[in-house]
Amino acid sequence: MPVTEKHLDKEKYEEVKKIFTAYLENKGLRKTSERYAILEEIYSRTGHFDVEELYAGMKEQGLQVSRATVYNTLDLLVEHGLVSKHQFGRNLAQYEKSYGYRQHDHVICTECHKVVEFCDPRIHGIQTMVGELLNFHILHHSLNLYGVCGDCRAKAAARSLPE
Repeated sequence: MPVTEKHLDKEKYEEVKKIFTAYLENKGLRKTSERYAILEEIYSRTGHFDVEELYAGMKEQGLQVSRATVYNTLDLLVEHGLVSKHQFGRNLAQYEKSYGYRQHDHVICTECHKVVEFCDPRIHGIQTMVGELLNFHILHHSLNLYGVCGDCRAKAAARSLPE
């Protein structure tokens, strides 16, 4: 399992916590310490993660939370737009925090499954133009580019060299 960098922006977390609390109250759902622990863990992470990485990270810290609670809480956070869910060409869903973070797109290696984020303002321009042209109010977009990263290409080249 890869080591995950952690850093909690307290101000952003408090803002997200207020939004999540209002959402739970509006839906008539319980505001449990486990749900808030999951939210804090997610907003402490950088990059993408899957459910098992999140669950294992919480267990390593001694936090008592079930897999079902992790799955259910992630569903709530995705539903309310505080977390984004991605399928990067594998059966394993990847997640990332999304509140207060800039729109970005992804390049995914089909060999090692590394995900690299990038942001290009021209994509926003295309989104705006297409929305106007087709009379759509575009809410968001998802762009994933697939290829083979430089590391995997170098490994393949090294394997093909005669000995």
